[in-house]
Amino acid sequence: METQVKSKTAERELTASRLLNAPVELVWEVWTNPEHIKNWWGPNGFTNTIYKMDVKPGGEWELMMHSPDGTNFWNKHTYTEVVKYKKLVHVHGEPKFEMTITFTPQGNKTLVNIVSLFESIEILKKVVEEFGAAEGLQQNVDKLEIYVNNLPAEHELVIMRRFNAPRELVFKAWTEPERLAQWWGAPKGSVIHVSKLELKPGGMFLYSIKNPNGQDIWGKFIYHEITAPEKLVFVNSFSDKDGGTTANPWMPVWPLEIMNTVTLIEYEGKTTLTIKGKPINATTEEIKSFETFRDSMEGGFGGIFEQLEEYLTKN
Repeated sequence: METQVKSKTAERELTASRLLNAPVELVWEVWTNPEHIKNWWGPNGFTNTIYKMDVKPGGEWELMMHSPDGTNFWNKHTYTEVVKYKKLVHVHGEPKFEMTITFTPQGNKTLVNIVSLFESIEILKKVVEEFGAAEGLQQNVDKLEIYVNNLPAEHELVIMRRFNAPRELVFKAWTEPERLAQWWGAPKGSVIHVSKLELKPGGMFLYSIKNPNGQDIWGKFIYHEITAPEKLVFVNSFSDKDGGTTANPWMPVWPLEIMNTVTLIEYEGKTTLTIKGKPINATTEEIKSFETFRDSMEGGFGGIFEQLEEYLTKN
């Protein structure tokens, strides 16, 4: 369906819809995962740097859109309604408009409907005539369809958090043992002991966590890539005290190895941290377990990042 500026009954709306050849769960992820949406959001030729994406009522989505001619456009959206797999509503700051996206399953396909409601007819006419908003929205939907059609089958856990601290400090918090010991680990109240930290490709971060029940759990990172102060790539596993890989003590059917990529982007003194995690060398059952407990992992990282935020605030 062609994008159009409606008149008479909806003079302030800019709308578009598209039937996508993908299940609603995947289309939802493409709209709410920063590692996906940065690849297709915006008109033709635009790229994006995402600094924050907190998909919940009251949460904010902050990004810089980069035009083909090098001009940067700061965007800030605030989510007002989030109904998983069904509906997203967020308000854009300037020019102000409310965007409502609905997701309707049709078998293995998904009908996406987009309605942008502007404050006045005059503002809508201005963005259409001066900035090509109608054509831009159509291009955006075209890019979404192309992106979904070319997605690989593999999906990652992606978590984003923005900290009020410079990137160098956040990087040090991830890479210096005396700093890591003050925030890494869950649940809250656990005590971490760093046995070894070799910050180099192939090096090991070996640690134990004494949880509030007094139980010692060992874990390790094996570093694959270190680019200070912007990127860390490592494999995280449970381990024994000697660094040998062991199974999850609570879930026997769980990937032995999770590949993690941590990236840090600084803007105006604040740092956006994105962590992506995916199983490697895993069985089908282990991958299914990883997908099943995605929400639990997000909650666990949420608690860990609260501890990191507390540490950064004090330092």
